[in-house]
Formats: sequence, structure tokens, C-alpha cells
Amino acid sequence: MDTKNIELIARRVLEAMEERAVAEGKKTEKKEKGTPSPIKQAFTGVQERPVPVGVSARHVHLTKEHVEALFGTGYRLTKKKDLMGGQYASNEIVTIVGLKLRAIENVRILGPVRKASQVEISATDAVRLGVNAPVRESGNLEGSAPIAIVGPKGVLYLKEGCIIAKRHIHMSPADAKAFGVGDGDTVSVRADNERGTIFGQVTIRVDDSFTLEMHIDTDEANASRIATGSMVTLIREP
Repeated sequence: MDTKNIELIARRVLEAMEERAVAEGKKTEKKEKGTPSPIKQAFTGVQERPVPVGVSARHVHLTKEHVEALFGTGYRLTKKKDLMGGQYASNEIVTIVGLKLRAIENVRILGPVRKASQVEISATDAVRLGVNAPVRESGNLEGSAPIAIVGPKGVLYLKEGCIIAKRHIHMSPADAKAFGVGDGDTVSVRADNERGTIFGQVTIRVDDSFTLEMHIDTDEANASRIATGSMVTLIREP
């Protein structure tokens, strides 16, 4: 191949590289100016505002009858710490036992008493206990896992009632209006830290007694390296 042909090929290669670089530059500029990223698109109709996180450890809710079965006739839960929505962490703790007789001690009871008893655990707890606990919203207990609860005065066996709580965000009506969401809506949440986590399937729960807070369990918090008091950002489901 002579020198002229080599120069011609080299020139055409350089021209092609130049054209490609210009084209890619225009494409990037168009994306930045005209087309938002999938995450930015998800903010349509939703105000991008921070949401505080509350990490929920394993706990138990009990009926009045079940409190008495575990602690004695006429026993009432005693308050340790107030929580949102009129709930509180009680001073009382119990032991929960799975089908393989594996136990987790010192599980706190949350008050006040409820219409149905339930145990909320993490996926790691479920493995440890040997139970097949489904991911459910609080109160949705039909077909959930069986569990035994041991108190100082008695033992209680629930044929169903053990769940892994579905992650959710508590909001007041004013918060819901500000975010452009409603009770029962499903959104995603982004944690902007070194793990860069996006949580999907987050349920919005609205009530006058609620203050703004996202609830996740200890597994989710540890995996994403966020803790109680961390701030995340709400985004809509695509």
C-alpha cells in the first residue's frame, strides 16, 4: 500500500472519529436538556422532599386476652416510650419460638392492645426461627406463619400472625397533599449514600395521628447502611 492510500485511510478514520464524537456530544446534550433520567421521570407529580427513616426492630402486638394469657389475669401493659399514632413501646418483653423450637428472647410488646395479635420480624429472624413469614402490611394476617409466644405467666400459640412488615411511609393528610400522594399509594424511595439504594413497593399510609416517617426493618436498614434519623427521598413507582 503506497503512502497516498495510507494517508487517505488515516484521514477518513480521523473524520469518522470526529463525526462520532460530535454525534455523541449532541446525544448527551439532548439527554441532559430534554430527556430526564428514569429516576427524574419518576418525580412527575411528586414533590421531591426528604423523608426521615425509622428502623423497626422485631416486636409483638397483643390482644387484651393474650396479654392476660402471658402475664396473668387483669394484667395491663405499662408504657416505656410513646410512639406515633397513639402507640407506645411497653416495658414488657416476651420470647418468640418458631416451629423448629428456635427462640428469640427479649422481643418488645407494643401497645395499646389490638383486635388481633401479631408478631413482626425480619427475614433474618424468619430464617433463624424456621418460619415462612410472608411480607405483609400490618393487620393482614390471613395465611401468615404460625408462631409461639412465651411470657412469664403462660405460653401462647398463634396458628397465624407472624409476618415480615411491608415497608411503608406514615404521613399526615397535610404531608400527603404536599407530596402529591394518597393513602394506599405505592411509591419508591431513594437513599443517597454510599450504597445508593432504591426501595420499591413502599406503601403510603395516611392518618391524622401520623407524623412523617418511613418504616423499614433491620435487614433493610443494614443492607442500605441507613439508620433511624437518616433521610431518604420519595419517588413514584415507574
